[in-house]
Amino acid sequence: MIINKYSKKELKEFREIILDKISKAKEELNMLEASLTENKTSSSESGVIKVDDSAEVAERETLSELATRQARFMNNLEAALQRIENGTYGVCRMTGKLINKERLRLVPHATLSVEAKNSRG
Repeated sequence: MIINKYSKKELKEFREIILDKISKAKEELNMLEASLTENKTSSSESGVIKVDDSAEVAERETLSELATRQARFMNNLEAALQRIENGTYGVCRMTGKLINKERLRLVPHATLSVEAKNSRG
């Protein structure tokens, strides 16, 4: 049972932080996807596959990993918005206590308090 909750005013602040982060994350994801597309197009246009294309392959893999990480980050932010809607936002899923406001301002998708996260190792 959740005893403590953040006020509507506080939740509004967290919602704005999350929406801002989602907006910025979408921009970054679009840039990464554009870079990936550009990278694939330029290497396929040359028509010649060289053995020494390992740098291009490594760059594509890095861009792909960054895009995947960014998409996962956006999903976590969307889940945080859902927790605001269902009244569980800001509550540590291990202890049931409120997560520190400063932590939520820095990591608005956090589901664990610092203490709970540190105790997990």
